[in-house]
Amino acid sequence: VSQVANLTLVSSACDMVSTAYASTKESHPYIRSVCDAAEKGVKSVTEATASSVQPVLTTLEPHVSAASEYASKGLDKLGEKLPLLQKPVEQIISDAKELVSSRVADAKDAVSS
Repeated sequence: VSQVANLTLVSSACDMVSTAYASTKESHPYIRSVCDAAEKGVKSVTEATASSVQPVLTTLEPHVSAASEYASKGLDKLGEKLPLLQKPVEQIISDAKELVSSRVADAKDAVSS
């Protein structure tokens, strides 16, 4: 999970969502109260779940470790094959706009000639 979170694409997307969430909470008091209540609920459930799941995780730790290592290798290969994962969202959007603009310009030139 931490390896996925550290991918540039994922971390920049999370930053964008976090910024939008904070801005929305700041701008709309009613939404803020709903979000605050939801955050408290999630925190309570997470704390309660963590204590009851810990014995199970301890038992499954060798299997989780093996799965984690396998997933890590798979993510490394995926990162090699998809360099897009190492780019921030803003750059991907910019590149896509540039590509579309270029294709439209090419189409215009083809039609006009």
